[in-house]
Amino acid sequence: MKKELVVVIDFGGQYNQLVARRVREANVYCEIYSYKTELSKIKEMNPKGIILTGGPSSVYEEDAATCSEELFKMGIPVLGLCYGAQLMSHVLGGKVEKAEHREYGKTETTFNTSSKLFTGIPEKSIVWMSHFDYISKLAEGFTSIAYTASTANAAIENVEAGLYGIQFHPEVLHTEYGKEMLSNFVHNICGCAGDWKMSAFAESSIKEIREKVGNGKVLCALSGGVDSSVAAVLLSKAVGKQLTCVFVDHGLLRKNEGDEVEAVFGPDGSYELNFIRVNAQQRFYDKLAGVTEPETKRKIIGEEFIRVFEEEAKKIGTVDYLVQGTIYPDVVESGVGGESVVIKSHHNVGGLPDYVDFKEIIEPLRNLFKDEVRKVGLELGIPERLVFRQPFPGPGLGIRIIGEVTAEKVKIVQDADAIYREEIANAGLDKTIGQYFAALTNMRSVGVMGDERTYDYAIALRAVNTTDFMTAEASEIPWEVLQKVVSRIINEVRGVNRVLYDITSKPPGTIELE
Repeated sequence: MKKELVVVIDFGGQYNQLVARRVREANVYCEIYSYKTELSKIKEMNPKGIILTGGPSSVYEEDAATCSEELFKMGIPVLGLCYGAQLMSHVLGGKVEKAEHREYGKTETTFNTSSKLFTGIPEKSIVWMSHFDYISKLAEGFTSIAYTASTANAAIENVEAGLYGIQFHPEVLHTEYGKEMLSNFVHNICGCAGDWKMSAFAESSIKEIREKVGNGKVLCALSGGVDSSVAAVLLSKAVGKQLTCVFVDHGLLRKNEGDEVEAVFGPDGSYELNFIRVNAQQRFYDKLAGVTEPETKRKIIGEEFIRVFEEEAKKIGTVDYLVQGTIYPDVVESGVGGESVVIKSHHNVGGLPDYVDFKEIIEPLRNLFKDEVRKVGLELGIPERLVFRQPFPGPGLGIRIIGEVTAEKVKIVQDADAIYREEIANAGLDKTIGQYFAALTNMRSVGVMGDERTYDYAIALRAVNTTDFMTAEASEIPWEVLQKVVSRIINEVRGVNRVLYDITSKPPGTIELE
């Protein structure tokens, strides 16, 4: 067990993993457990603090997720977030009721900055609200420490008992000083020293993998993206030539990406591993023919990946382990292992077929967020150009093409995306934007090119600022850069006569279009 531990108890909130991410950013180690976990187990961990997440229910519903009153009487500081704050009030004798109007989105809030929870933040700032219910009556011993125009009890505290509740979501980037609030809780209230670092992650992971695998053979699903590349290098350093990396070129990669991946990990690369490239483009196009529903596309691509891996495994003999670059956002959005609602399946989490022909799946990055994965990559000595490569979904361009996937559409989006990325880099914006890409909409519209009427596709450009990929804001790309991108795409990419810029944040949208 780690020296200092904060436990996050999951009540099914969309941002449960993000709460943990924020605690880690404060250099305090934390683990996530379901609200169904026995209280005795929580006690045994001897946590310095407990955080209750949000949840999709109302605390007064008959089958709502709940906890015992004893949780709040263990002498351990507790912070309830949204549903967690309401639950704390409900269990301890306060009252929670349905609000007349839902409070949602960015909301100006006034804080009592004498509270330890709000030390060092302005008296007024913007927070992210998302709730139907409100705390109408405080439990005994509690006072209000924040309010909005429509919520008198936006935050509450019982200092003597070490209990705190926040009606909004401090973990999302939309809350201006949310990170500071969570840092105040773990440091000022829980008394954590904040000496947990990720520097030992690579070393300990390599040791654990080596012990687990022993003399077994390992097959790695290598896509060339940041996550799978870091996973592959971890395995390479742990077991060397016992690792075979299978790179499936499914015809849904970015322009020239297949050759670039082979140059890094292939025979002429610098890593000790066996590399196999499978050119399966037509096989995937055939499977996806006529399919338009996003989840169905994801499932097809995920299952076909596994089928290819099984075939390759049989060619090289017995394979004991399958390695995947699954990371925390994949897990939480797939609703696997916690109480979360499924947002979308991931081919390396929820999209796997029921039968996988391997002893076990190894996911060395499963507990890390994207920026943590990049830190590990740098520690492993992976070149910066790979570590900071643009994120790319497992299903590839299959989910950046709205509607049916065809070879013609793939070429359109590849060419448009290559131009977009090139111009973003030329403008010096490639290191400042969290993620950016071009997608092909299923919309065709009338245009005029060379005095002739056209009826072609519209490309959608996406660019977001984010650190954790759980929340994101649209990037404000300079107008002249966008104009150059639009001009080049329309003039150089056959089949496109219109370009759109998507400014939707996450939430309510997702970063990918499908």
